[in-house]
Amino acid sequence: MNARELIKQHEGLRLKAYPDPGTGGAPYTIGYGHTSGVKKGDTCTKEQAEHWLDEDILNASMIVERAVKVSLSNSQRDALVSLVFNIGGTAFMKSTLLRLLNMGDYIGAASQFDRWIHASGNVRP
Repeated sequence: MNARELIKQHEGLRLKAYPDPGTGGAPYTIGYGHTSGVKKGDTCTKEQAEHWLDEDILNASMIVERAVKVSLSNSQRDALVSLVFNIGGTAFMKSTLLRLLNMGDYIGAASQFDRWIHASGNVRP
């Protein structure tokens, strides 16, 4: 499963903005997990959601390409793009996951994914 399919499967499609499950408010989300510039009450079409998803994946992919200094399989790259899509580039750049990965510790880096399942102290799917 590539990053786009992975994100679509886990995010689902919502055509009306909804509050962040962790905060109950901002950041508001729409489409397939798009948050940039989204306000309460916003709506979109499926086509707009697809366009935003493409832009968001491109942004996440560029962050992964710049930050990761070791070789990755396609599956590893897709998993990292999905992670960056969800946690943001700043968090990824500061993460122990990235540090371990760039040291060549693929197993240690993989074990770090479980650290990114919380929002406001609650486990999120």
